[in-house]
Amino acid sequence: MGADDPTEPVSEAASRQDGPDLYEVTDWEERSRLDGFAVALYRFGTASARGGVILLGVLLLFGIGAFSAVTNPVVGALSVLSALPALGLAAYVYASDVTSEPLSLLLGTFLLSVVTATFAAVLNSFTREFFSGLGVVGFVAFFFLFVGPVEETVKLLAVRLYAYRDERFDAVLDGAVYGAMAGLGFAFIENVLYIERGLMGTDAGAGLALAVAGTEITLTRALAGPGHVLYSAFAGYYLGLAKFNPADRGPIVIKGLLIATAIHATYNSTVGLGAAVFATLGLPDLVAAFAYILLYDGLFGALLLRKIDRYRRTYRRIGAGTPPASPAATTTADASTASPEGDHPVARETGRPADDTGRPADDTGRPADDTVGVDDPVATDGAASGGDETDRE
Repeated sequence: MGADDPTEPVSEAASRQDGPDLYEVTDWEERSRLDGFAVALYRFGTASARGGVILLGVLLLFGIGAFSAVTNPVVGALSVLSALPALGLAAYVYASDVTSEPLSLLLGTFLLSVVTATFAAVLNSFTREFFSGLGVVGFVAFFFLFVGPVEETVKLLAVRLYAYRDERFDAVLDGAVYGAMAGLGFAFIENVLYIERGLMGTDAGAGLALAVAGTEITLTRALAGPGHVLYSAFAGYYLGLAKFNPADRGPIVIKGLLIATAIHATYNSTVGLGAAVFATLGLPDLVAAFAYILLYDGLFGALLLRKIDRYRRTYRRIGAGTPPASPAATTTADASTASPEGDHPVARETGRPADDTGRPADDTGRPADDTVGVDDPVATDGAASGGDETDRE
């Protein structure tokens, strides 16, 4: 029994008998007008809190210029192109699900992640300067202490605000699907910001310069995008696990965030070095970066798909998606296996037909030797304990 379902002595005793009304003794339910007002006020408060978080995120979107994907067609087109690899990975995770997820929850999670990503943008910008003077140590510490935890938390928040609360979030694996969609939304808006800033100094009238700059930064961001889907799919899987294990919900969510943060921060800390190693083979910088990212994301992508596949195999092996047999079907199956002599008392007791004397008969119709039962360990060895030596030879 977990901490979320403690036993109260009065409630436990009352459950074993026809006890008294325990309203506001040990139990509670909405009865009076004051109860109803309390329920309504609580619902209003929680809804307002969620709405306030979303509104703040939208305002920050305006503040950091993220709406350039809508107002600037060049930025918008390049941002969409840069998000295609991430979209492909998210679609693969979606296709791996054993249940069907509604478009409304998928789209809602994507949009909410676009909104909550602004919290990470602001926090990362604010804290970066505190680590900038610490050299390599500060560089790595920044990724592990702020970038990884903050970005993975705001992506998981996008799932928690909407899809997690819906009854159609009805399987552990759904967490990975919605986590992947949150990663896609985060990657998209992050790409918008990088592309918008990368093109800021380029003359809009210089078509060739704009095309070259836009192509380079789009390819760079396209390489980074799938990672966000991968990290948050890990965290989302554990969020799904937490939903169906409420007594251990907190530690399970924390474990998922720790895994996602470690993979994310390690990537950020090593991508430059890894690309440099591949560049020593004579590869162009972009190709070298692609080689390292493919190796890194491929490794952890395989681990994620292994976890997903384990869930899928278990789901199918135990028939989790198959409705239970109806009582009528069970009765029919039992009747079809009953012996013709099932009405005889001996047959009902032994499960074997009775002979003319009323003794249980063997498969040949002869009376069975009732001195050796089917549960007798000697009988199961295939030899009678009373046989002579020649019988055993």
